[in-house]
Amino acid sequence: MDPLQNPSSPYYLHPSESPATVLVSPPLIPSNYHSWAREMKRALISKNKFRFVDGTIEPPLDRFDPSFEAFERCNNIVQSWILNSLSPSIKQSVVYKEFAKDVWKDLKLRFSQGDFVRIAEIQQELYSFKQNSLSVSDFFTELRVLWEELENYRPLGDCRCTSKEYREQDYVMRFLMGLNDCFDVVKSHILLMDPLPSIEKAFSMVIQHERQHGLTPSGVMDSMVNLTEGKKSFGKGKNNSTIR
Repeated sequence: MDPLQNPSSPYYLHPSESPATVLVSPPLIPSNYHSWAREMKRALISKNKFRFVDGTIEPPLDRFDPSFEAFERCNNIVQSWILNSLSPSIKQSVVYKEFAKDVWKDLKLRFSQGDFVRIAEIQQELYSFKQNSLSVSDFFTELRVLWEELENYRPLGDCRCTSKEYREQDYVMRFLMGLNDCFDVVKSHILLMDPLPSIEKAFSMVIQHERQHGLTPSGVMDSMVNLTEGKKSFGKGKNNSTIR
C-alpha cells in the first residue's frame, strides 16, 4: 500500500491536518521546557509524527528519491507545529532551520539542561508543603504536581534500579510527613509496612482513613476554632497563625 495513503504510515497526512495548528499551549519559554517537551512529544506521537524529530526518519540523501517529496511535506508540517508552539523570541532563533529534528535538538540542548535554581526551589517547596486545611485529595494533587515537575528535571528513565525504588519511597514518605497530625495512626501503620506500599496504595489508605473518621478540612478548621475560642475564654488567647 502506498505510504501516503496508509493511515498507519508516518508519511500519511490526514486531509484535515494544517500547518497552522497549535498543538501545545502555553508556548515554550525558557522556564517551561520540560512540561512543554512532554506535551509536544505526546501530541506528535498521537499524530504518528514523532519519528521526524527524534532522528529515526532521516531525510533521503537524493532529492530525486520518490520518498523525498513525502518526507519534505511531513517535515514542513511538523516543523510548523513546533514553531507555532514557541514564544516569539524563541521562534525567531530557529525559524530558518531546515529540518524539524534540528529544531527539536536545538531546543533540547538550550533548555533541557538542569535548572538548579528551579530544582532547589521545588525541593524546598516539597519539604515545606503541609496539608493544613486542604483535603487529602487536594494536598496529594498539589504535591504530585511538584513531584512530577522535579522528575522532569531529573528523569530516571525506564530503569528498574535501586535509585528508582528509593525515589518512590521518598515520594511516599514526603506525602505522609506532610499530612496533619490527625493522620498519625495511619501514617505510622504505613511506615511500618515492609515493603513500603506504592504512592497510590498509600494515598488510598489515607483517603479511607479520612472518610472513616470524618477528617474533613472543615472538621480540622472547626477543631482549631474551638480550641482558640476555648483558650480565649480563659484569658490565655494568643495570636494564631492563619491556617491555609
